[in-house]
Amino acid sequence: MEIARLPEGAVAMRNSACPDDPPLRYTAAEWEAFILGARDGEFDLK
Repeated sequence: MEIARLPEGAVAMRNSACPDDPPLRYTAAEWEAFILGARDGEFDLK
């Protein structure tokens, strides 16, 4: 995965194994919610 912060505060993420595929774009709020969820274990497999 490659992650880049965009000038307007958004975040772009793409699969580095498929660089020709379009990146996924997230607003700053969406990215923050994802990071907080990951830190809290929200996405852990059980």
